[in-house]
Amino acid sequence: MDRSSSSASFCLYVGEYKQEVFDTRADEGFEGGGYDWESLAIVFLEEKMPELKDIVNFDSEASMFCAYSSDKKALEKFAISFKNTCEDESTITDLFSRAELD
Repeated sequence: MDRSSSSASFCLYVGEYKQEVFDTRADEGFEGGGYDWESLAIVFLEEKMPELKDIVNFDSEASMFCAYSSDKKALEKFAISFKNTCEDESTITDLFSRAELD
């Protein structure tokens, strides 16, 4: 997390982390790239942290998931909660079932 400017961001270079979650919908076109992670993060925000929906933004690319915000505390709260949710296989799989292919 970059804390040196008026906004902060964090990135995940995609590839192996939680790939098995994305593989469950590979037949629909999900590959586990940055845009797929962004779709998952949007569902997470909408359902688990709706108060941050308009505060946390995304700027992902094919090989990188990136979230940013001018509210550093909100971004940190999102990052920690999203990571914890990713570690809960049943919850993250359930959320991913509602992600939309970008």
